[in-house]
Amino acid sequence: MLTGDTTVTSGDATVAGKSILTNISEVHQNMGYCPQFDAIDELLTGREHLYLYARLRGVPAEEIERVANWSIQSLGLSLYADRLAGTYSGGNKRKLSTAIALIGCPPLVLLDEPTTGMDPQARRMLWNTIMSIIREGRAVVLTSHSMEECEALCTRLAIMVKGAFQCLGTIQHLKYKFGDGYIVTMKIKSPKDDLLPDLNPVEQFFQGNFPGSVQRERHYNMLQFQVPSSSLARIFRLLISHKDSLLIEEYSVTQTTLDQVFVNFAKQQTETHDIPLHPRAAGASRQAKV
Repeated sequence: MLTGDTTVTSGDATVAGKSILTNISEVHQNMGYCPQFDAIDELLTGREHLYLYARLRGVPAEEIERVANWSIQSLGLSLYADRLAGTYSGGNKRKLSTAIALIGCPPLVLLDEPTTGMDPQARRMLWNTIMSIIREGRAVVLTSHSMEECEALCTRLAIMVKGAFQCLGTIQHLKYKFGDGYIVTMKIKSPKDDLLPDLNPVEQFFQGNFPGSVQRERHYNMLQFQVPSSSLARIFRLLISHKDSLLIEEYSVTQTTLDQVFVNFAKQQTETHDIPLHPRAAGASRQAKV
């Protein structure tokens, strides 16, 4: 709706003080947009795209080259800037689409899954670029399926389930409200050099002291448990007091990951519906027509 692609049915929104109902053209002037699907001309080079959009954005002619070069270097397009965009990989097309959205320093930047198809190094470069424009005081709204990306970039996070907006808050707030306790990881040492570590006492300890805890991993000398929401001080107190008797060499306590928060939230907010099967799919006999 902010981009004007979807008709507003009720209400209003403003960008830089301009209404999307009455001043959508002025809203566009204050917005950069990277759509989910790349809107690029395959017969133009990456550099030509940036020059074109810089002129459309009203960048002064003497500044166009500098602005284009900044985008090329920031997003790692130096090797491909003078090649036709039609020859780009999916990741490089996403870089170019993002670079176009940043042209002209718009106060609001909308990025729809900008890192799709990028390798880890390219993704990190894009993250650094996004963080730099946030530090300049500009607003960035992005959608992503990567919880790692959300945790790295977002000051506030919104979760959508089945296309419906469900909640908004800081990452820490969402972890606290929708998280599923803590993750306790321990390394167990052997009583003697020639003996295997005994993990059974630790398992019994968690079953007795943390009802509802779930064992997530069990290896040669490592155990990991998911402990339901409890007093963090109590977890540390019990681990410290039993560390020697349980032969715990080292341990760590972390919050539930953002991925798990999303899964838990989706489970809480969605209802399962029985999908009726077609009679043939359900195994019903076919009736012959005469």
